[in-house]
Amino acid sequence: MGRTSDAGEKILAAGRSLFEARGYSALGVAEICKAAGVPKGSFYYFYASKEALALAVVDEHWADQRREWTRILSGESGGAQPLDRLRKLFEETEAGQHAVQQGCGTVLGCLFGNLSLEMSNQTEAVRARLQEIFDAQVEMVAAVIGEARERGDVTVNDSREAARSVVAQLEGQVMFAKLYNNTGRLSPLWGNCLALLGARTV
Repeated sequence: MGRTSDAGEKILAAGRSLFEARGYSALGVAEICKAAGVPKGSFYYFYASKEALALAVVDEHWADQRREWTRILSGESGGAQPLDRLRKLFEETEAGQHAVQQGCGTVLGCLFGNLSLEMSNQTEAVRARLQEIFDAQVEMVAAVIGEARERGDVTVNDSREAARSVVAQLEGQVMFAKLYNNTGRLSPLWGNCLALLGARTV
């Protein structure tokens, strides 16, 4: 049973790595299994389809990212004030993309954004799951912006719509960083975010 479970974990890890680096459409089950070092027949023991694997990869990636966003936006990583926490999210996003680039030579971008662009008109299940994730991100950011509003640090009227714009800006700049293979594209993000929020303090 342990070996079977290990094969499933290898497939999941290989799928995540390959989807991040290559996207969804260009990959076949055989290539995923080869990267995982497991027989092709093992794939369908764990996943009904490549789409099912993609959903599992998305869920695993979001579980990891949500923990990080919660840590940052709750102030666990330092920064008691709401804008300090939001800035930390931007800084760690840029640092994470830079670390990946240093490791493999390429900016891989955001798995969710990449799959949204590639798969949103291909599979309803993945599209719906990505919508849920981005909605959750917006809610997390909206809570922090709401705190900043209560303190008088920002002047936006609608925290949720402002959060949607902040998440869209973050996602779009990560996409540009991937397109130009340059994490420097992320550097202006914080200043742009302050302007978008009508921040009274820096």
